[in-house]
Amino acid sequence: MDKKSGRRRLRTRWRTQDTELTFLALPTTIWYILFCFLPMFGLILAFKDFKIHGGFLSNVIHSDWTGFKNFEFLFKSNDAWVVIRNTLGYNLIFIVLSIAVPVTLALMIGQLHSGKAGKIYQTLMFLPYFLSWVVVSAIVWAFLSFDKGIANQFLATLGSDPVNWYMEPKYWPYFLVFMNVWKGLGYGMVVYLATIAGIDSTYYEAAVIDGASKWQQARYLTLPLMKLVIVMMFILAVGRIFYTDFGLFFQVPRDSNSLFNVATTIDVLVYKQLKTATLGMASASAFLQSVMGCVTILIANWVVRRVDRESAMM
Repeated sequence: MDKKSGRRRLRTRWRTQDTELTFLALPTTIWYILFCFLPMFGLILAFKDFKIHGGFLSNVIHSDWTGFKNFEFLFKSNDAWVVIRNTLGYNLIFIVLSIAVPVTLALMIGQLHSGKAGKIYQTLMFLPYFLSWVVVSAIVWAFLSFDKGIANQFLATLGSDPVNWYMEPKYWPYFLVFMNVWKGLGYGMVVYLATIAGIDSTYYEAAVIDGASKWQQARYLTLPLMKLVIVMMFILAVGRIFYTDFGLFFQVPRDSNSLFNVATTIDVLVYKQLKTATLGMASASAFLQSVMGCVTILIANWVVRRVDRESAMM
């Protein structure tokens, strides 16, 4: 018993390494407290008719309770079904493509013999990730403008009539999906390339000795070893299935009313409602999105745990 108690004291003793790790984690901890935990007090606005007539705390205290009335506009709106359909539909497509396309390209780049060429391809694919949607929307406008757009100029050379792209909803689901994949491709690919770089090279040497081709190495060696990261990225993506990139769905279509049925999501609707509605409705929407996102993460993790316990996040 004395030896065991002594070992326990050694394990619980605070060491210099613990102090160093604590200071290393301190900036991140402070950031989360200030910008993630303290703002959670604002969730109370989702249940109040928030009125601005003094200081913030005074406004919160004196604003009337409304119960769940702030949540009703998301479901009672005439466009509620269209908005929810767009949000979930686009995100389902984004989740599939944001995994399939970067993984495929990471496998292809990982097979390149020239390391310099691989770095050039990575850089070119990663650059769009740093562009803001305002800049991207200007680039799209240069292509799709009715008068001077490159697309209509190309159609004119073929003898076709110009198309008013911002008035034609049938094209925009393809445009939005392409822009999302194009802009986020580099980030996802870098994550998977880092995973591939961390795989022990002796596995591949053994596979070559056994006569495995490049395709067989990718299928039976690289992909299984990447499974944990792929599953983690999938679960995180599922957790944001009720969120959309505001810049993609508002800036790129340039808020065209003709594209409402194909380009309006929950985030865009909330922004438009803020012009005429109260802050409580925006808080209610954000609260609902967070709760549903947490639920979908837990469900996705539960499904993964049932299929492969080792791949689950928790």
